[in-house]
Amino acid sequence: MSPLPNPLPDAEAQCRQLADLIRPQLANHPALVGIFSGGAWIAERLKELLGLSEEIGLIDVSFYRDDFAEKGLHPQCRPTVIPFDVEGRHIILVDDVLYTGRTTRAAINELFDYGRPASVALAVLADRGGRELPIGATYEVWDVALADGQNLVLARNDDGQLAWRLEENA
Repeated sequence: MSPLPNPLPDAEAQCRQLADLIRPQLANHPALVGIFSGGAWIAERLKELLGLSEEIGLIDVSFYRDDFAEKGLHPQCRPTVIPFDVEGRHIILVDDVLYTGRTTRAAINELFDYGRPASVALAVLADRGGRELPIGATYEVWDVALADGQNLVLARNDDGQLAWRLEENA
C-alpha cells in the first residue's frame, strides 16, 4: 500500500488505465455491472473507453447489505437494472473503492438473483486494504493506505468528469 499522494490521482486517467487492464478480456464478451454510485459512473466510462455497445448493468446493494438492520435504507436507494441475461455470462463487477469486501459480497448476492454467471471479476480504481471478507479485485489501478477516519470518495463534477476527494470522519 502506498501513502496517500497529494494531490490525489486523476480519476479519469485511472479509468483509462482500468480500461487497458480489461481490454484483453473483451474476447470473452464480458458484461459490465456497476455498483451505485461510483462504480456505476466508472462502468459508464469503461463502456465508452472500451467501445462496448451493450448497455451496462447497475446494482444498488442497499437491501443486500449485512448491516441493513442497523443502518436502514440509504436515502438515495436506486433500482437495480440488469438489461441482459446474466446466466452463463462473464460479468465484470465495477466499483470505485474496495475496502472491507462487504459491498462486493452484497453485489454478488444480488447478481445471483438474476442468474448464474460463468464468472464474476471485480474491477476497482482504488484498493484501500482492510478486508473483512476474502474478496480481492481482479483489475485494480491504485493500492492506497488511508489513516483511520479517512474515506476516499469518488465524485462526478458538473461537467461529468470523475474526481477523488478525501473525507475525514468526525
